[in-house]
Amino acid sequence: MATHPAKLLLTPEEYLVMEREADFKSEFRNGNIVMMPGASRQHNLIAGNIFGEIYVQLLNRTCEVYINDMRVKVSETGLYTYPDVVVVCDEPRFEDGYFDTLLNPTVIVEVLSPSTENYDRNEKFMSYQALESLQEYILISQHGIHVEQYMRQEDGWILREYSSLDDMFQIASIECKLALRAIYAKVQFS
Repeated sequence: MATHPAKLLLTPEEYLVMEREADFKSEFRNGNIVMMPGASRQHNLIAGNIFGEIYVQLLNRTCEVYINDMRVKVSETGLYTYPDVVVVCDEPRFEDGYFDTLLNPTVIVEVLSPSTENYDRNEKFMSYQALESLQEYILISQHGIHVEQYMRQEDGWILREYSSLDDMFQIASIECKLALRAIYAKVQFS
């Protein structure tokens, strides 16, 4: 009977050393490195549109908005991940002197991909809820016009959904408004 060597789990420190030298991005989940899949044209357009809309509205304010490459750590669960768009409005706190791993996001936006949609909705969202700083979690479909906005309340999270290009919604925690028409600008559905 053949035996397989036990899979070694990495420490967060080992992951960060490897990640900072890697040619590709990967998440860190429960001691395992998980490669990030590439993004479609629609995914990139939507993430860029959201970043642009929020960036302009925050331009003369203290909040900061990042796209794709700002790693977020959920200390309580040990998850390291790369949201599509992340906003921080308090003084940004980072894991170390590299300033590439944010600890206190205010808003996280994920553009849903077929390969990660269930993970983004379930396990990742459950992990994100452990972030005391997180006030809103927004999921954007890339296959049709649909936005899900989860907002933290004292007794849990509430969901609002939008599915018309004429809809506009308020990201109250950062005082920004987003029009679905702007989010989906230049996006063509097959």
